[in-house]
Amino acid sequence: MEATRLIAVRHGETAWNVDARIQGQLDIGLNETGLWQARRVGQALEDEPIAAIYASDLARAWQTALEIARPHRIDVVAERGLRERAFGLFEGRTFADIDANLPAQARLWRTRDPEFTPAGGESLRVFRDRVTSIAAQLAARHAGALVVLVAHGGVMDVLYRAATGQELQAPRTWDLGNAAINRLLWTPQGLTLVGWADTGHLGGDALDEATA
Repeated sequence: MEATRLIAVRHGETAWNVDARIQGQLDIGLNETGLWQARRVGQALEDEPIAAIYASDLARAWQTALEIARPHRIDVVAERGLRERAFGLFEGRTFADIDANLPAQARLWRTRDPEFTPAGGESLRVFRDRVTSIAAQLAARHAGALVVLVAHGGVMDVLYRAATGQELQAPRTWDLGNAAINRLLWTPQGLTLVGWADTGHLGGDALDEATA
């Protein structure tokens, strides 16, 4: 099977990104900066031979994907498997609130315990398995082509770890910026990294994902 080229893009900025508030699977749209970032990443990718664009069905990713699709005149396909990690009772809370009011759970979250599951959410291990499975399915569907995946900071983190062999609990040293362009290669043997965290189209200015 031929290799599939993947471009993975985190959604543009939201007001909750600025507030350091957990979005998870709550449906938060882009702010004005995020809309500008979405247009810029669309312009940056307008000459790429994109065969398909898949996006999380949450508004912030969907809005970003529509701007990427616009110059290519192709439809964006909604894929729930690309949603952010479900954070359950953490969703809607700021990082400071979680640290202050849920200290035991905050410690498990901050130390990236793979089995820790916020009430109503999913564990890192379950989230990792969901993301890597759907990425492989979508890539295999377009062998030899270029596919864009538009999703969330946590999804980008999972893809980076899968491509570089990083453990779930390994401290993060890589960027997960809003609207950054990340390039990977998929074969049936797995993912490999081609390029990461390109924000040249944004002037190099994008908020990092603080929770991944």
